[in-house]
Amino acid sequence: MSGIPLGVLDLVPIASGSTAAEALRNSIDLAQQTERFGYARYWFAEHHLNPGVAGTSPAVVLALTAAATSTIRLGSGAVQLGHRTALSTVEEFGLIDALHPGRLDLGLGRSGGRPPGGTTEPRPTTTPVVDGQTPNGLLIPSRFTFEHLIGSPRIALQQRLLHQPGAQPQEYGEQIDDILALLRGDYRSPEGTEAHAVPGEGAGVQVWILGSSGGESAQVAGRGGLRFAANYHVSPATVLEAAEGYRAAFQPSAEIDKPYVAVSTDVVVAEDDSTARDLAAGYGLWVRSIRTAQGAIPFPSPAEARAHAWTDADRALVADRVDTQFAGSPGRVADQLEQLQEATGADELIITTITHAHADRVRSYQLLAEEWQRR
Repeated sequence: MSGIPLGVLDLVPIASGSTAAEALRNSIDLAQQTERFGYARYWFAEHHLNPGVAGTSPAVVLALTAAATSTIRLGSGAVQLGHRTALSTVEEFGLIDALHPGRLDLGLGRSGGRPPGGTTEPRPTTTPVVDGQTPNGLLIPSRFTFEHLIGSPRIALQQRLLHQPGAQPQEYGEQIDDILALLRGDYRSPEGTEAHAVPGEGAGVQVWILGSSGGESAQVAGRGGLRFAANYHVSPATVLEAAEGYRAAFQPSAEIDKPYVAVSTDVVVAEDDSTARDLAAGYGLWVRSIRTAQGAIPFPSPAEARAHAWTDADRALVADRVDTQFAGSPGRVADQLEQLQEATGADELIITTITHAHADRVRSYQLLAEEWQRR
């Protein structure tokens, strides 16, 4: 499967007992290592008010990482547009591109100060799912609802702190159009006034839209002829409808002439299945902290994870994410990635790996790259 590129999505996780400074140094080191291993791109996520995540500003971390690497593509996965303007986004990435031209992916997402969405009606897909599986055996779990998080004090506080008083997010599709116009250099206000973002205008960035369903993000990406990334690691239940919704809406553009889909997934690889499962033990507890509106906790060690007293409600809360994490030997995980690629038709796969020890995370990416290149 070496014809299907692998990329990296990094949340800049803080391990229990560690610090944000150490997490940042680890991420820069991991970018350098995965560049050596042959990964195609390295993306940073954006999260706020999470004690266990240091990735609060993709542009800042990208600037630091660009200076420490030379060939791997670098990007955001994703900039949260809910609390940003088109101009500030283009200017930030324009600054980085000015010194590191032709290496940036500008990944854009809808979130950022918006409350989590509730359930939405599933969009029909051409891939049948029977008893929670696609025909090739990929697990598609039941849809997770965020309704229990609406009204959470932490979510409300995040919205208040991210937004200027009284500010409202710009309509998403309109904001994407403004970003593209500023990058091209043909932005005009409704009154006809020109605006030129320097640096930023003419920057050689790839624009991506990230989405978890076949809704607005997939439609905006498709109609705009942009690259699209679907999140199996965030919302495994809706990955098929996201990819298919994007392809159905796709219209060729100056960017690309046919749909291009990346799919992200959570992975832990070790020399054998048992070791990998042990290294991944903290994942469920970490997901639980996110889904209880606590905010992502520092990533637990295997021993800390084993000490947690799980309830049935806890297990149900995280089951879809834990059951769809690929943890095992290089061969087992590569087989699962091939299954995911086949079911979604992904043009590339984005790998996110979190372990308590940095060396285990580096080794996971190395083992996977070596196995993938053999196929």
